[in-house]
Amino acid sequence: MNKHSRIDLNGSLLEKPIVLGVSACLLGQSVRYDGGHKHDRYVTDTLGKFFTFVPVCPEVECGLPIPRESMRLEGDPDQPRLITTKTKIDKTEQMRSYCQRKVVELEKADLSGFIFKKDSPSSGLFRVKVYRNGVPAKNGRGLFAQAMVNHFPLLPMEEEGRLNDPAIRENFLERVFSYWRWKQFMNSNPSLGGLVEFHTKHKLLILSHSVDTYKELGVLVAQGKGTNREELFRQYEKIFMKALNLQATVKKHSNVLLHCMGYFKKQLTRGEKEELLQLIDQYRKQFLPLIVPITLIKHYVHKYDITYLKDQVYLNPHPMELMLRNHV
Repeated sequence: MNKHSRIDLNGSLLEKPIVLGVSACLLGQSVRYDGGHKHDRYVTDTLGKFFTFVPVCPEVECGLPIPRESMRLEGDPDQPRLITTKTKIDKTEQMRSYCQRKVVELEKADLSGFIFKKDSPSSGLFRVKVYRNGVPAKNGRGLFAQAMVNHFPLLPMEEEGRLNDPAIRENFLERVFSYWRWKQFMNSNPSLGGLVEFHTKHKLLILSHSVDTYKELGVLVAQGKGTNREELFRQYEKIFMKALNLQATVKKHSNVLLHCMGYFKKQLTRGEKEELLQLIDQYRKQFLPLIVPITLIKHYVHKYDITYLKDQVYLNPHPMELMLRNHV
């Protein structure tokens, strides 16, 4: 584990780190079939400042040697077999047996997300090649990645290759920090009043992803008194994470920015109002990144002491040092 990952959104030390599962080769561990690695500097050098890592290499941990014969997925994309490339030995049951044990073991790791190695027949999350009659099609998923999706359906997961896309990267890390905040809430002897507070702070964040889910969660919380507490929290978590999994768009963000402005437009001078509207419009036209209008809104929130917006996670969903909104 990376022992330095104890920084929260405000730069303070955490009593308990935020934990990410990561394919071990991305951390520089020489566990690949050829004895090499796929060290990802963004993961270790940038994300490593904020997260503790749990390295996982399904192929080595299931008992395969280093180096080893390469493998690939074959057959039905929904139920592929893991086959060695040259000797055609079926390693499917060996891997599945390991996966069944590993996902239970990872329940104790308190994960807030997982970063997988792309294209891997064990760990690839999206568009992994599956061969049928010798012809490859990119429509499969690695056996371990599939086991993780089945066992942890709400856990934020992504591939390291897709993190090069600024929008995907921002969405993934926003989900990771949101899931971590939810787990902090659930570990705090949660109450209905606590859920109302959690929901209130996340309203604008949810709205930036889905108007429909924003409304759905609002109804769920409002009717909370008549719902079994455990079922209420379970339903909220499911819908909350489903909402955040939907991609926030420029149009959705623009609407939320105007919504924010509505809380203090009476306090703004004419010049301030024009400046903010201009920046929001320039962001809408994609001349400016999201961080620009957000920064000005945060300035006005503190200048005019808008308590409701001060508490909105939307304005500070992840550490500024990650610069995630500088590129979306």
